[in-house]
Amino acid sequence: MRRTRIIIFAKAPVPGKVKTRLIPALGEIGAARLAHKMLLDTVAEAFKANLGIPELSADPHPLDAAWEGFLPAQHMRMTAQGEGDLGARLARAAKRSALLGENALLIGSDCPALDAQRLRAAAAALADHDAVLHPTEDGGYALLGLRRFDPGLFEGIAWSTDRVAAETIARIEALGWSVCVSETLRDVDEPGDLPSLRGA
Repeated sequence: MRRTRIIIFAKAPVPGKVKTRLIPALGEIGAARLAHKMLLDTVAEAFKANLGIPELSADPHPLDAAWEGFLPAQHMRMTAQGEGDLGARLARAAKRSALLGENALLIGSDCPALDAQRLRAAAAALADHDAVLHPTEDGGYALLGLRRFDPGLFEGIAWSTDRVAAETIARIEALGWSVCVSETLRDVDEPGDLPSLRGA
């Protein structure tokens, strides 16, 4: 059975640079603290999923001073997201996994509902699907799992719009790949999303 690697995309939780849409509600420091907590929680769930050592795909480079004091304590594979838009960064990680003969679960760190159980279920879905996707309420996705790679899944997508998940699913189907569309989850991006943290 192919190994499945969880790849977590995250920005260094520097005040004023992360979760900017939450700054009106939490302030720069509060938003950055929440981003850091959510990253650590995501890493903990990735380890609990017991799918092997996760990867942190960091922006900026994990050796950059911006990450000082913020990197998870656990031993992880550390990579840099690199240049380009989100699509280019996701494609780079997905291609790297494919070249290593691994399935990939591409996730962010802003969906508390994406717990170890759901991560394991997504990995299991790749046993008989080419792709698995957890849409989010805002039209994006919290997880994209792949056992194959095609750059067309990431090129020319209007990121941060309500069409991201639908467009990605359409492209997967156009490739003739099988896809498992799992339950819709909620990201924490806007002040109105904060009450959902109480139930996370």
